[in-house]
Amino acid sequence: MKQYKKILACYDSSVNSSRAIKHAVSLARTYDAKLYIIYVVEKTHPVNFLDRKEYLKLVKDFGKKILKRKVQSIKNNEQITAEPILKQGNVADEIIKFAKNERCDLIVVGSKGFGVMLRFFLGSVSNKLATYGKTPVLIIK
Repeated sequence: MKQYKKILACYDSSVNSSRAIKHAVSLARTYDAKLYIIYVVEKTHPVNFLDRKEYLKLVKDFGKKILKRKVQSIKNNEQITAEPILKQGNVADEIIKFAKNERCDLIVVGSKGFGVMLRFFLGSVSNKLATYGKTPVLIIK
């Protein structure tokens, strides 16, 4: 019996999320698991210099771009396939919801992503995943 059949790795292009991706790729290879790479567009950022629609479009475009690059890099360098997932909403909530809906066996996340101020206001995503999610969480430093 395979311990992990579906692995969800969280990515925001930060150093710790890149480390999390490496661990997730290794686990996916070891367990011959399906690998999802998720990027969540946080909708609650206050932005004064752009209107909300412009901001969300910029962040979605950024998310699509880094997901495409990361998935292609994994395919080229690791010879495994990863499915890119782009969501919009509260980061932790969207990750938990996706993991539940897809019946993921493991969530792999970096201990810190972008934005010290954002973490101060919203709390640590990895902490929320570990506290409120039902799926096991591997937090990578």
